[in-house]
Amino acid sequence: MSEQMIFMEEEHLDACVELYQDVFNRSPWNESWTEETAKERLADLMNTPKFLGFVFYENSQLIGFIAGNSKRTYSGLTFYIAELCVNNNIQGKGYGSKMLKRFEEELKRREIPSLYLLTAKQGLAKLFYEKNGYRVNENRFVMTRAL
Repeated sequence: MSEQMIFMEEEHLDACVELYQDVFNRSPWNESWTEETAKERLADLMNTPKFLGFVFYENSQLIGFIAGNSKRTYSGLTFYIAELCVNNNIQGKGYGSKMLKRFEEELKRREIPSLYLLTAKQGLAKLFYEKNGYRVNENRFVMTRAL
């Protein structure tokens, strides 16, 4: 079993788009990503200042990716995980946790002391992050408004 963590670059975009659609267009997300909209989302993310992303392969097959960008706060840098995506066929087998741990190690190496993300309030994603030591920030909540 050969696992690789590689910096996410434009050459990985098409494979990540395909995986992204496959994961987020299925349950529990049931979103409606087209190839065009998924590609725009991920390309925009990759072109964000202070972007950092990794693709993960096992035996030369893409199993997932994690990406986002660091941001300056009054107390230093923090990192926003915009996307974490794991192949549906291997979810629940520890790959996501392994990807997250390796990513966190890279952030520590870069002296980024904290990170945050947004996810669904209910369901497996919330449980996944809690299992990996993440907690709900009681000082913040997401507000939206339809226009």
